Amino acid sequence: MALNDCCIWGCAKAPQLGMANFHPDSSRLSVNLKQGTEKWCKRECCCLRAVSGFESSGDADRIRVQPSVLLEGFHKDANIINKQLRGNDLCSSDRSKLRVAYKGLPGAYGEDAALKAYPNCETVPCLDFETAFKCVESWLVDKAVVPIESCIAGSIHRNYDLLIRHNLHIVGELHLLIKHCLLGHKGVRKEHLTSVISHPQALVQCETMLTDLGVTNIAVDDTAAAARAVALDGRRDIGAIASSRAAQLYGLHILAEAIQDDDVNVTRFLILARDPIIPGTDRPYKTSIVFSLDEDPSVLFRALGAFALRNINLSKIESRPLKHCPLSAVDDSKEGSAESFKYLLYIDFEASLADPCARYALENLQECTRFFRILGCYPVDKTDTTASS
Repeated sequence: MALNDCCIWGCAKAPQLGMANFHPDSSRLSVNLKQGTEKWCKRECCCLRAVSGFESSGDADRIRVQPSVLLEGFHKDANIINKQLRGNDLCSSDRSKLRVAYKGLPGAYGEDAALKAYPNCETVPCLDFETAFKCVESWLVDKAVVPIESCIAGSIHRNYDLLIRHNLHIVGELHLLIKHCLLGHKGVRKEHLTSVISHPQALVQCETMLTDLGVTNIAVDDTAAAARAVALDGRRDIGAIASSRAAQLYGLHILAEAIQDDDVNVTRFLILARDPIIPGTDRPYKTSIVFSLDEDPSVLFRALGAFALRNINLSKIESRPLKHCPLSAVDDSKEGSAESFKYLLYIDFEASLADPCARYALENLQECTRFFRILGCYPVDKTDTTASS
C-alpha cells in the first residue's frame, strides 16, 4: 500500500522534540493517502460481517462459526458499515458533527468509549484498529478512540505498534468501566445455553460463570459482532457476552448482568487526532513518548534518572521489539557471544510539556537516545471508575 513508504521516524535531536506537524495539502503522507484511500476503503471486511450459521459436528468442543453478509437495514448504522468506509460516502455526510472512528460494530465497547468522550459525536465503525488510524490520517474522520490497556488483560500491543507506524497525536485518554452482560433471545434462560460467543478477552474475564454453565466458548473479533450473530442466527441455545447497549441495538435480552469475574474491569482508551493540543498547567497532564536507547550498560539508568531527578512520576513503561533490526550482538569478538533484542520504550509520565522540568527531563533523555518521539501531551482522566461499579 502507498502508506508503507512513508517515513515517520524523527531525529532524537530535533528541536521540537518530535512534535511533527501534519500538512494536509503538501505532505507526502497526504498525497499517498489520497491516492490509496479508495483501495483500502474497499477492502473486504471480515470482522464486520455478522457471524451466523453455527454448525456442530457432534463434538461439543468443536463448533464452527460461519460468516454471513450484513443484512441491509438491520439497525441504523448498517448502511455505514456495508459501504466499508468508502471515502466519497463518508466525506459527503453531515460535517457539522464531530466524527470519531472506533474498531468494531455499533454496540462495541470502543463505541461506548467514543460516546463517553464526545456524547454528541457521529461514531464511525472500522474493520480493525489500523483502519481507524488511517481514517484520521486521511481526513475521513476527526478523531479515533482505541484501547491501549486493560487492568485485567494488560497492554494492547497492536495499538502500541500502530502508534509508531502512524503520524497521529494522542490528545486525550479515558477510562471505561467494562460491564459484561450475557445476552440471548426473549424467553431464554442462561441455563438453556449450550454455547456462548464473544471476544476472547470477554470469555476469559467471565470464566467463572461460563464454567458454572458448562457451555462451549466461541471466540470472535468483537463483542458487538457476537451480539449481532446471535440475533441473526436465531438459535435459542447460543448466547453472547457484550454490553447492555449491544442488547438494545440488536434486540436481545439481558440474561445476566455484571458477569465478569472482577468487579473493577477498566480499559484505558486513547483519543487520537491529526494535530496535537497545546499543553497547559491548568489541570493535571500526562505526556506519552517513545524512544530507543544507545547500547551502554548504564543507559537505562540514565534515561529513567532524567525523570527521577526532577520528581516526575512514570505511570507506564512498555517495551516493544524494534522491528527490522531486532537483534544486536553484544561482542562479536568473543566466541559464543550473546545477542540481545533491541526495543522501543513507551513511557507515560505525569507532567505537562508546559512545565520547564518536563522539558529539561526530555532534553537529558535525548542525550542517550537513538530515536525519540513525543506521542502526545494531554489531560489526565480523573474519572473514578470504582465509584460507578
